[in-house]
Amino acid sequence: MSHSNANASPFLVENSALFDKLAIENGALDLACGKGRNGLFLLSHNVPVLFADNNEAHLQSIPHEFESAGIGAKKSACWLIDFEAEVSEGRNPLVGKSFDAVIVFNYLHRPLFPFIREAIRPGGLIVYETFTVEQKRFGRPSNPDFLLQPGELCEAFAGWELIKSFEGVVSSPDRAIARLIARKQAKQ
Repeated sequence: MSHSNANASPFLVENSALFDKLAIENGALDLACGKGRNGLFLLSHNVPVLFADNNEAHLQSIPHEFESAGIGAKKSACWLIDFEAEVSEGRNPLVGKSFDAVIVFNYLHRPLFPFIREAIRPGGLIVYETFTVEQKRFGRPSNPDFLLQPGELCEAFAGWELIKSFEGVVSSPDRAIARLIARKQAKQ
């Protein structure tokens, strides 16, 4: 197991074969990537990744992770952006961008849903995992702005081919989450 496999979300690792079947043209966006653990996993499997976050220190650490994991960084880039500020100022932060996949873990900003949908090319994937309102039982986050309502994630990608979906409690550590993998319909 490589360094990046050990750190990546088990949900992403368990479903990584979907990326083997995906025609990679534009790469993946690791939205609100933090320290990039999930994007590094994709990069280690030859998927180009755009790492996007508002934390400059985290983004600056990602190239060092490439080196320590023995991953070539030439297929990646880092993008310093505050998605929430962009949206609150009336801008689509993903305008003009197209991705084969967008991955989002432990982050929720509902106004981004339509922009994410638009930025994924036909036939591309959304891989999303974040907390639900049930998370309040286990601790943080507890702010309802950052917690999905029941069925909300599936509703946000309604009309797409549902590949995997889960809502409930998982262990190690205990947390209440929703998970989704869906494919954007190819253009008719």
